[in-house]
Parts: sequence; structure tokens; C-alpha cells
Amino acid sequence: MGADIAIALEFLALIQRELLLFAGVFFLIGSIDELAVDLAWLWLRVTQRIKTLVIPTADLRHLELTGRAAVFIPAWRETEVIGATIAHTLASWRQKDLRLYIGCYRNDPATLSAALAAVGRDSRVRLVVVGHDGPTDKADCLNRLYRALLDDERRNGWQAHMVLLHDAEDIVDSAALGLLDRAIGQNDFVQLPVMPMPQLRSRWIGSHYCEEFAESHAKAMVVRDALATGLPAAGVGCAFSRSIIHQMAALQPGLGPFAVGSLTEDYELGLRVTALGGRSRFLRVRGEDGQLVATRSYFPRSVESAVMQKARWVHGIALQGWDRLGWSGGLGEFWMRLRDRRGPFSALVLACGYLLLVLWAVSMLCAVFSGLQPWHPAPELQLLLWLNFTSFVWRSIMRFGFTAREFGVAEGLRAVLRIPVANVIAIMAGRRALFAYVRTLFGEAPVWEKTRHEALPDLHASQMAMKP
Repeated sequence: MGADIAIALEFLALIQRELLLFAGVFFLIGSIDELAVDLAWLWLRVTQRIKTLVIPTADLRHLELTGRAAVFIPAWRETEVIGATIAHTLASWRQKDLRLYIGCYRNDPATLSAALAAVGRDSRVRLVVVGHDGPTDKADCLNRLYRALLDDERRNGWQAHMVLLHDAEDIVDSAALGLLDRAIGQNDFVQLPVMPMPQLRSRWIGSHYCEEFAESHAKAMVVRDALATGLPAAGVGCAFSRSIIHQMAALQPGLGPFAVGSLTEDYELGLRVTALGGRSRFLRVRGEDGQLVATRSYFPRSVESAVMQKARWVHGIALQGWDRLGWSGGLGEFWMRLRDRRGPFSALVLACGYLLLVLWAVSMLCAVFSGLQPWHPAPELQLLLWLNFTSFVWRSIMRFGFTAREFGVAEGLRAVLRIPVANVIAIMAGRRALFAYVRTLFGEAPVWEKTRHEALPDLHASQMAMKP
């Protein structure tokens, strides 16, 4: 028996060594990449090349637009949220030149009825019915809304000044429309930050989006903007000039500007602006009260829904993006696209890291019961472990800082505690995305797995909860 345990420990030691070498090296490479973004952000902040503007947002709330603003909202089985979203948007954006285009499907009468009830007599809303059964991909619905805009422009003799994208569950900022209207005059694409809402009923799943977006939209997107690389559109809180949308549509004659067949048509749209020579900008602005002008939203609060949503992002950005967008651009563009496409490999490295922890626990138990010495890594591997541990501490500090800035110290501390949860969801999403992508290689069409949204809480109370 003792000999068998000794052989098992040797075998475990061999696996542990290989896993530690593989995971440790690639964790360290990822850490260097993140540190490079951190240092770039810190240098830009110190040299004051980037800063969050503070403006009197009260003036923007009632500022008349310089032209028509068309807001596209695709909706499939959004009965529980579409009414509240329309009502809140119309109440927040009172400008007369606003036009909401709500895309519903002919086989989804419940969503259409809920939207009709919310519109009332407001003439600024147009409900557009997709003439075939849903769900199709999101780009198909958006292209139908684009054709509806073209019809209105021809019929009424005007042309939209800008096109905005939003989702059926978004909570818009009352100052955002005026801000985007002014910014789009000098740009072809403008993206505002996205702020997930902390969820009392889902502290560990639904709220883990808070730290991810807080760090991404306060650091990574800011660095991309400063480097003048392509900016990915989030699909919400973003505006495109009418001219760039027209150029996008010309690339797909008879279809429209949105990439049919892509699971992340918004991501592609943002990057293609730069490819066409357009000017993009990521705009961070705070009001007098310190609140960020941003699009707020409640994200999935179950593991299944979160994995499904993130798998779609990984599939569309990392895997489809490789096929559809390639590696065009300079060194900075290559770096950012490489970062965008690391999701599946990061999931594999994370899985190896957690497997290593399990095997370490097993080997320790075997050593205790056998009296034999467990495996100890060589000095060079111990150095690798310490470097990665130091990197983890630094990453935790950064995550806490960015989250606490927007959501308060308590949420910042929870963000650090949620790191294992976020990692497990990333592993599951990476596996799901890879399997889905492989199926498309054998001829299966990519599936738009729509996130199910639940009824929105009281919006005023939600925004009060955002204050640290």
C-alpha cells in the first residue's frame, strides 16, 4: 500500500509541476499585459492627458438637439422590461427631435403590447414589426430598424443627425442625449460608460459585473481611446454619426449597417468606424453631484444566464472576431485585438490553475496519511509563484479601487471576494463559447442566445443606490 501511495504522489507531483509551469507562465504573461495597461493609464493620468470632465449636467437635460436623434432598441421577449424602459427614456429625454425605434417580432405579441401600452400618445416613438418570426440575430432586428429610419427620412424630408443603440433593459441618463448630441458633431462614434447596478438579491453573480465594467470603462477603454485604436461599441449608450452609418450600410448592400451573422455586431461596428477612417471617442463625464453620465442596467443574476451571456461575448469577440475582423492596424491595434481575443485561452489557464489547487490538496492529504513528503516546487517555480501572487495582490487592489470609486467601499471589498466567482463563470463561458464555435465550423449557424431580463426595480431608488 505504501508503495502505491508513493507512486501516486510521484505521478501527482509530475502533473502538478507541468500544470504549475503552464499556468504560472501564462498567468505571468497576462499579468504583464495588464500591468502595461495599468502603467499606461497611470502615466496618462499623471500627465493629465486624460481626465474625467465635470460639467453642469442640469443644462444638458433640457438642451435642444442640433438634429434628429434616432434611438434603436431591438426587443425579443422583453415583456417584463420594455414598458418601463420606454417610459423612463421618454421621461428622461424630453427633446422634441428624439425618435425611438422599437423593434418587435410578429410572433412576439406580448412585447409589442407592452411597448404599445408604454408609448401612450407620445409621437416620438415608432414601433417596428420585423416581418418574419424571431428570434433572429440582433443585427437583423437592428437592420430592420435602419430601414424604418430610411423610410421616415424619405417620407418626411429630413435626415437623422445621429443613431443611438440601446437595449430593452437600459436605464438611460437624463444628461446623456444632450451630451452625445454635442459630442457627435466632432466624432463619428461616441461611447459612454456602462454601469451595471449592484443587486441586493444577487450579490455574487449579478453584481460581479460591477467591478468588470468599472475597471474596463474607467481604464482599458480610456487607454484605447488615448492610443487612437479602434473602440468597441458596447451596444448601449453609444452614438454614431448618420454619415458613418451610411458608409457601414454601403458595405452590405440590401442588408444594412449591422453585421448579420455576428453575435457581437456592436463590437464589430465600433471597430469598423476606425477602419473606415472615422473618429471615435470614449467620453467620461461627471455631473456636479459626482455621478458618472452613463447607461445603467441590471445584468443576469443566475449562473446559467451569466454564463450564456458571457459565452456569447467570447464567441462573438474572440472567435468570430478572429475570422471576421482579422488583425489589421498598427501595433497598438494588434495589442488591443489580442487582448480582446484572449478569452478562451484565459479560461483554459484559469481552469488549469484551479485544477492545480485541487491536486495540491489531494497530494497533501495523501502525504498526511502515508507519512511521505509532498512535492515541493523547485526554486525557479517558487519564484514564479511569488511573482504571480504579487500580481494577484496588485490586481485585487486595482479592482477594489475602481469599484469603490463608483459603488462605495463595501462593494469594492465584495469585488475582491467575488474574484473566484468571476473566474469560474469565465471558465464555464469559455468552454461554452469554444464548443459553440466548433459547431459553426461544421456548418451550424451561430445562435443568438438572448438574455432573459426580469422586471426593473423602481428606477429612482436604483439610481439612489448607485451613490457611494
